[in-house]
Amino acid sequence: MHIGIVGLGKMGGSMRERMRAKGLTVVGYDRNPDVSDATSLADLVEKLPSPKVVWVMVPSGDPTRATVTELAGLLGEGDVVVDGGNSRWTDDEKHAAELAEKKIGFVDVGVSGGVWGLQNGYALMVGGSTKDVAIVQPAFDALKPEGDSGFVHAGRVGAGHFSKMVHNGIEYAMMQAYAEGYELLEKVDIVDNVPEVFDSWREGTVVRSWLLDLFVKALVEDPGLESIAGYADDSGEGRWTVEAAIENAVPLHAITASLFARFNSRQEESPAMKAVAAMRQQFGGHAVKSEK
Repeated sequence: MHIGIVGLGKMGGSMRERMRAKGLTVVGYDRNPDVSDATSLADLVEKLPSPKVVWVMVPSGDPTRATVTELAGLLGEGDVVVDGGNSRWTDDEKHAAELAEKKIGFVDVGVSGGVWGLQNGYALMVGGSTKDVAIVQPAFDALKPEGDSGFVHAGRVGAGHFSKMVHNGIEYAMMQAYAEGYELLEKVDIVDNVPEVFDSWREGTVVRSWLLDLFVKALVEDPGLESIAGYADDSGEGRWTVEAAIENAVPLHAITASLFARFNSRQEESPAMKAVAAMRQQFGGHAVKSEK
């Protein structure tokens, strides 16, 4: 299979390398000429035989929209565009409609695996028509982990990114649960070695996971996590998951709480908790701490 890939950052560059290792011919384009195989999107498209398949791995939002629009003017009937970035699923429907006017196919792929994907393979959640997915299948087979798992044709256009969005929402909640357990274990005097406690959970327990493995690795490298600030950003998928839950009247207690916990991490002083302290003082005469 011949395939083009646009965006050769941490994920895109590793995906190009894994596909090449599996025997695919990959032409990559990036604004950084040091890593690019083509001088432009037009040059990349020119280097591909038909049906042309171009996999987009650029930031979600405007960069992806601009890339898809440019590809719509470069590709032709029977070609396929793949969006493997973290786009919102509602954007997928717009991209598919735009490309369909030129009879160009569209496939959305939620990709999980991060910096470890080159070695371990990537979990792939795919949305699109059966015909378009089949055209891209050799690339999916090259990228997914060894064995029968790690790939799913989740449904129509948008289903791949929607599935990845929910995956990331669950990831938020899992991380928050581990983090809260860590804080409690550190707080008490009875537990002497918190990193070893977490390490003991990695085999034979119901809370074992790759995420736990990575947390233990972080604790070994920095036992008190002293080099890390207590600030956690969010990349968008958590918010979109909560918004989808509201739209569909689905209660997501843990995921929503984990998202709000990240917002709380960005405040040096919480105005809301100041208000709570003030109200407790007013109705109950409870003591408050003075501002430093």
